[in-house]
Amino acid sequence: MTSSGTNPAGLPGSAAWELLLPAASAPARARGRFLQTALREAIRAGRLAPGTRLPSSRELAQDLGVSRGLVTEAYEQLTAEGYLRSGRGAGTWVGGAVRAAAPRARDLAPRPHGLRVDFVPGSPDLSLFPRAAWATAQREVLAGLPHHDLGYPDPRGLPRLRSALAELLARRRGVVADPERLVIVSGVAQAAALLGSVLHARGVREIGVEDPGSPQHDALYAAAGLRTVPLPLDAEGLAPGPLHASGVRAAVTTPAHQYPTGIACSPGRRARLLDWARSVDGLLLEDDYDGDFRYDRAPVGALQGLDPERVAYTGSVSKSLAPGLRLGWLLVPESLTDAVVERKRTMDLGHPSLDQAVFARFLECGEYDRQLRRCQRAYRERRDALVAALAEHFPHARVSGIAAGLHAIAELPDRYGPESRFLRRAAAAGVALRPLSACTHPAGGTWPATAGPPPGDEPGVRLVLGYAHLPAARIREGVRVMAEATAE
Repeated sequence: MTSSGTNPAGLPGSAAWELLLPAASAPARARGRFLQTALREAIRAGRLAPGTRLPSSRELAQDLGVSRGLVTEAYEQLTAEGYLRSGRGAGTWVGGAVRAAAPRARDLAPRPHGLRVDFVPGSPDLSLFPRAAWATAQREVLAGLPHHDLGYPDPRGLPRLRSALAELLARRRGVVADPERLVIVSGVAQAAALLGSVLHARGVREIGVEDPGSPQHDALYAAAGLRTVPLPLDAEGLAPGPLHASGVRAAVTTPAHQYPTGIACSPGRRARLLDWARSVDGLLLEDDYDGDFRYDRAPVGALQGLDPERVAYTGSVSKSLAPGLRLGWLLVPESLTDAVVERKRTMDLGHPSLDQAVFARFLECGEYDRQLRRCQRAYRERRDALVAALAEHFPHARVSGIAAGLHAIAELPDRYGPESRFLRRAAAAGVALRPLSACTHPAGGTWPATAGPPPGDEPGVRLVLGYAHLPAARIREGVRVMAEATAE
């Protein structure tokens, strides 16, 4: 390298020159690709500025110890892409079209940072994912998967998976499960989008949602062109009077374990909801998001089993295995099957075949049942730990809802309010919480985008506490820290 700041080949500065050196030591077949990549990245990063004249192909080849043809090919390729420009007898120059380095990918996954304890509900314990059993299923599937199963799949899903899943849902959830009406989807969100799109195409413009309920419903159904209508609850579930008065012909419900209140829909209320659907020629969408996890008795069967033609049923492995698998199912009435399947086809041409085959194997060999039992034991113990910790640190607090699922409602005495102050103090101590008010549909018809708007100054505090993703020791620590931070 010369003292004037240019190298023997004429490249300005040592940084750009040194960037090309790995191309010379790369394997012979890869040298051309390495040289093109190095030049491209140097131009993007600004180390080779627009207007910089590059050495001739002969000079650069000599200095790098590579063939001239390799350099000529690299120059021609980057000229065709617009990184370089050249003219007969005028040399090769860095073009002026590239203005900035290529952006680096960011991770926008919703992961909390800087917290001591995160009680926000919605996630299972990802450390319980059965890696060894899943890997075994993958190996067995890859060893025996027919080549044609790697082609475009049936948009409903692989027949093998739909058959195994239908057997599981009938056995565990009391569902009337016809594999021909079962569609494999990438989670409950896609199931809602599919069904919402089909309903919109049939003239439906509104859909009822439970209030309080999932804050995500408004955005999901708005994307399908449907306006959400909040419907209140009572002690038995979705209140039938307001449902009839609303004028909607489709409604979303979580009858096995209402989110977030924890109510289990009574037998009488189930019958009245189905009577409503029949009377208005309507449809109920049953979100069975955690129906397998009941701790005080056997889980109550799905609503769909009482009238398969008035209930569309959906669930997923997001709470039992991992949400990152993006595996779920939608079981639809016969009158909607063809339209839902065609919409699934146009949306993504079907769910990934290999993932479906692995899950099918996981069901067939009994591993999924074992996983559900494992999660059932762990989550029951964690709920017990939460209830005990609340009783110790927040005397007279009340945990409402049935003993089920992955979250619980904690109602604290009035002396801990107002809620806004309680939440500020807990957050300052590093404890993330979701108030029940964040799950309530506000006046004006839009759900909160995050954990909710600043809650009102009502005297009591009602919290939706997620516990499944936390070990018992962390639960006890979190409740203690929350109590210390919010004590007068």
